[in-house]
Amino acid sequence: MKLEFHGAAGEVTGSLHRLVVGDTSIGIDCGLVQGRRAESNARNRRLPAWANTAHAWLLSHAHLDHSGNLPTLVKQGFTGNIYATPATRDLCGVMLRDSAMVQEQDARYLNRKAEREGTDQHVTPLYNVADADRAINQMIALPLRRTLTVAPGVSLTFFEAGHVLGSALVCLDVEEAGRRRRLLFTGDLGREELPLLNPPEHVPGVNVLLTESTYGDRLHGPLSALDDTLAQVVTRTVKRGGRVFIPAFALERAQEVLFALSRLLAAKQMPAVPIYIDSPLAIAITEIYKLHPESLDPALRQRLSGDDDPFAPPGLHYVSTADQSRALQSSGKPCIIIAGSGMCEGGRILHHLNHGLGDARNTVAIVGFQAQHTLGRRLAERRSTVRVFGMERDVRAEVVLLDGLSAHADQAGLVAFAQACRQAGELSQVALVHGEPEAAQGLSQALQAQGFGNVVVASPGAGIEL
Repeated sequence: MKLEFHGAAGEVTGSLHRLVVGDTSIGIDCGLVQGRRAESNARNRRLPAWANTAHAWLLSHAHLDHSGNLPTLVKQGFTGNIYATPATRDLCGVMLRDSAMVQEQDARYLNRKAEREGTDQHVTPLYNVADADRAINQMIALPLRRTLTVAPGVSLTFFEAGHVLGSALVCLDVEEAGRRRRLLFTGDLGREELPLLNPPEHVPGVNVLLTESTYGDRLHGPLSALDDTLAQVVTRTVKRGGRVFIPAFALERAQEVLFALSRLLAAKQMPAVPIYIDSPLAIAITEIYKLHPESLDPALRQRLSGDDDPFAPPGLHYVSTADQSRALQSSGKPCIIIAGSGMCEGGRILHHLNHGLGDARNTVAIVGFQAQHTLGRRLAERRSTVRVFGMERDVRAEVVLLDGLSAHADQAGLVAFAQACRQAGELSQVALVHGEPEAAQGLSQALQAQGFGNVVVASPGAGIEL
């Protein structure tokens, strides 16, 4: 039995791992690498040689850095089953198609731009909508806490991860030559205090823990402080006649922002201004939330059963078409604009930033983790100039970091989860993935300080014997 790390090792995006049991390979997550455009594009097109012949693939949740390269996998020849929770399959049904459409749209835009400038830099999408449809058709929905044999000697059970709708702890009971081991992969681990979702479950009998480490070297502030900061950001931006741009992942972060704005408006803590969701994907995902109340916090579930929609603050407007988005860009009136992508590496937020970064009245509110070499990271670092669509843009807009909305557990949460696994079983190995080196090392030191003796910080292409 061996566990190999082929993605999100020493970095935060591109989650991809392999479990080897005898002659059987199981793929775990198949996410997009996000960062430097040329490097990410090349890596996303180059899947491991074993990927197409794996017995099955398992998906922890629908975020594109975990699911977004499944269409490439299918395009390159994988014909087997991809297992996910019902909500994750529903979310992938819109997210993978949207990813393909955005790639096709961006390619057309960049190719027209290259043609006007007389260059030969032709861009080809990583995959198209037909590839996404094929990947979705190969997905098998497995509800939480139901066990299924997915390969000889390998049984799968999903448990609640509490990160985003449908997110799962991937629990694998493995048997080889009479030896049994229980491997638990956190995917992205949620926070106990998040207001939208059920908290992560504690799984008994875990021998090997494969855990994320995104915030492994830091602690989150209280959620209550986030509301105050967000209210102050909106108030001062509107007062100077500006707009608040919120780059947000369509899954979870957009819904968290809407929920927070609803709270602030109800409490009269911020001025009433138009709020625009400029993301057809976020609109579709918000409706999927309403179809899966089983994953939601009981209080939120109760609100959804009535006429109180927590995802529809006063003044909310949905922007569906590209023409509507362009009109919004040119209007210039104070408002709040929520658009993808969350790391500013694609989608409509790029067009809003292209128009609005140079205006000192505006604010960019960063509400999620920004991976290295992304536009979002450069903004979070408060660089004075950034490149948008290949052109240098001065950053005169205010940039504010609102880490409190993160749906990832911080160091204390990650350590507490590992301790719960140890108390409920015979945990003998911990492997850290999905974190930049400083974060993973910080978590490793924190775990060792709590008596965890066998902690491995994953490196690309390496592996551990179970």
